[in-house]
Amino acid sequence: MGSIRSYTSQEPRQRVRGPESQADEEKRSTQNAILPTHEKHHPSRYVLGLFRVDSAGESGRTGIHPIHFFKVCFKSVCTMSMIVNILWPFVPAAIVMHFARPDLHVWVFTLNYIAMVPSANLLGFAGGELAKKLPKMLGILVETTLSAVVELVLFMVLLHNHRVGDHEADFIPVIQAAILGSILANLLLCLGTCFFVGGLRRNEQVFHEAVSEVGSGLLLVAGFGLLIPSAFFSALKGAINHEFTLPMLNDYALTISRATAIFEKDEVHDEDRHEEAMRAKLTFAECLVAICIALACVCMSAVFLVQEIKYIVARGVSDNFMGLILVPLVEKAAEHLIAVDEAWDNQINFALFHCLGPSIQTALLNAPLAVIVGWGLDKPMSLNFEIFMVVLIVLSILVVGNFLRDGKSNYLEGTLCVLVYMIIAVSTWYYPGVEIAATNQA
Repeated sequence: MGSIRSYTSQEPRQRVRGPESQADEEKRSTQNAILPTHEKHHPSRYVLGLFRVDSAGESGRTGIHPIHFFKVCFKSVCTMSMIVNILWPFVPAAIVMHFARPDLHVWVFTLNYIAMVPSANLLGFAGGELAKKLPKMLGILVETTLSAVVELVLFMVLLHNHRVGDHEADFIPVIQAAILGSILANLLLCLGTCFFVGGLRRNEQVFHEAVSEVGSGLLLVAGFGLLIPSAFFSALKGAINHEFTLPMLNDYALTISRATAIFEKDEVHDEDRHEEAMRAKLTFAECLVAICIALACVCMSAVFLVQEIKYIVARGVSDNFMGLILVPLVEKAAEHLIAVDEAWDNQINFALFHCLGPSIQTALLNAPLAVIVGWGLDKPMSLNFEIFMVVLIVLSILVVGNFLRDGKSNYLEGTLCVLVYMIIAVSTWYYPGVEIAATNQA
């Protein structure tokens, strides 16, 4: 009874002191914590006083610190991204070359082509940093939108510079090839490289079944909707007569494209997660500054790059190779490097997100948006693709879906995907230009 009595006599006293001792304990744990923690009274934990910064995005600082800002941006999120940042001297060199020697078209094109890579890398890094500071759904939306900015900027600049009836300024085939080329680069080149690099350190990598099922299913649906105008045009092209003319078929295919555009509109396995948690991060203001700088550089490089395309095509590079291979490689380079680094760190689910997500986004958002903007600018932008490209995209979706079905990947599957992409690149190089042979034009 004595022990019971002493216990009951102390219990009320503990209950009375409980809140104070708990607050003191939380304060001590906060002070001794290695990482920044949530404190409602701490102003740096909240953005504009509206929402609390997630612990993964806390920088422990406020405002803008130039030296720290440049250090964090240069180190980026992985070694591959840091190596890409070495290319930043090409950005001012490309701008100077454009204004100083505009007659050197190959040099201007090459420098701006390279300059887009570090600019896109900074945009992706700043978008990821900003996404970590926002609520989950808003962060995903912001990061996904910013990852598509480079592609959208290129599409819009190409559309703006397109001239109806001017063969040298006919950029519609380049945009059409770039839409499918972006999907091919993500599915074959990027995903294959991820499988290969991840398989070098382990026998196989296992990813979540939801990623494979949902990803492959959405790809099939997106591809189906994207290729309907091409199937319509190809099926009726052989039935042309005096009542159903080829210009009528082109108009119908363009109308169907616009209608389609309107209707369509693993942290546990991360082997470097401790280093990522300790990594220095940008503040909210620094994220906005980095995004503005990256956007300005991307837009300038895109404008200068597009202005030189007609001169490069005149030197023997076909419109299809320019759109299917060259443009997608530069617009997706930074995101591909991040995906490969994630696969190397055994974050295969995140790597798949960076491969499948942009492909679906290109098919269901960027391509329809390009059609709608072209409609508004009175440009004949449609989803009537070359049959050669249609076959490539359908087979690529089927092949990747078959590889994802078992929920496992290895280096051999990655090697096969990259090999197929190289074969496609060689075949596209020898594919005739639009002015010589086209299966989707009158």
